[in-house]
Amino acid sequence: MYNPTVARLTYRALLGRRRALILFSLPALLIVISIAIRLMTGADDATADAILGGFALSVMVPLIGVIAGTGAIGPEIDDGSVVYLLAKPVKRPTIIVTKLFVAVGVTMAFSAIPTLIAGLILNGNSQGIAGAYTSAAAMASIAYSAIFLLLGTVTRHAVVAGLVYALVWESVFGTYVSGARQLSVQQWSLAAAEKIGQGDVITSDVGLPVAVVLLVGVTVAATWYAGQKLRGLTLAGEE
Repeated sequence: MYNPTVARLTYRALLGRRRALILFSLPALLIVISIAIRLMTGADDATADAILGGFALSVMVPLIGVIAGTGAIGPEIDDGSVVYLLAKPVKRPTIIVTKLFVAVGVTMAFSAIPTLIAGLILNGNSQGIAGAYTSAAAMASIAYSAIFLLLGTVTRHAVVAGLVYALVWESVFGTYVSGARQLSVQQWSLAAAEKIGQGDVITSDVGLPVAVVLLVGVTVAATWYAGQKLRGLTLAGEE
């Protein structure tokens, strides 16, 4: 279920000059903000929770997921080069799973690692906040990558749709609208952060068992459906 050639081509596409600049800009902004706040206010658990939860997890992680998830396959479908990939003797589910692995790896590298660095800067991992949000970012990276990879296979406007989902649903509804929080990847990953962190600084509206089931279910369902859509695209091309 993993093809090194497909992975190499996907990494090359994702880490091209334009996308790499965007991928580096958000983590860099997070770290700069963290340094500035630490210098101005000193170490504070509540501030660390606000920055890591309000910016890193709710804004940065989904946006990087949009870039990595849609960029793993969307451009190939848009410019028609996916036809050459589909002509190779590689199973369609293998293509999707390989691209998912790449998207997850890129999303984790540009979100979980900077989240850890920012957390250490903000409060030195007091009450396990840095480690908790790092784990949450890693878990969210998997689900977001699958969701946005699926969007890349079903619509030519995947980036726009992904940005609307990330900025409106996750950042606004998933944070401020109580009923919508139950269906937010952010809240599911926060359930793990709440379990890992110490004290009551980090809270989630979803219990950990339910959150794990939903994260796994959404990831598997999105990956499976993306494979089905890619298979349908192959049949359309052959016709």
